[in-house]
Amino acid sequence: MNPEQQRIAIAKACGWTNIGWNGVYQDWLGSRPNEGRDTYPIPDYLNDLNAMHEAEKTLNVSDEQITYWQNTLQLVCDRHNTITLMATAAQRAEAFLRAIGKWVETNSTKEPTHL
Repeated sequence: MNPEQQRIAIAKACGWTNIGWNGVYQDWLGSRPNEGRDTYPIPDYLNDLNAMHEAEKTLNVSDEQITYWQNTLQLVCDRHNTITLMATAAQRAEAFLRAIGKWVETNSTKEPTHL
């Protein structure tokens, strides 16, 4: 997945709606969860650890999602458990998307395109 696709997929998983490209702002905008139809820039999950922390709070703790996320984060980081605390936002984003089943493998190095 390219960064743009990851950012949108995480936002949708976190409850953002009405996501679309806004050429005026040169950014993806959407409606925040449970806040009506006003639009705001969706969080930059791949570069913001605080945004990823908020996304990770949406993982379902009542099933195996958390364990799968932790194991996936270890694989993404290629490190031991204690080192995953230092995982980048991008590494956490990939692990999050894999844990919720939204990661899509791509072989293309093509630049992101706006929908």
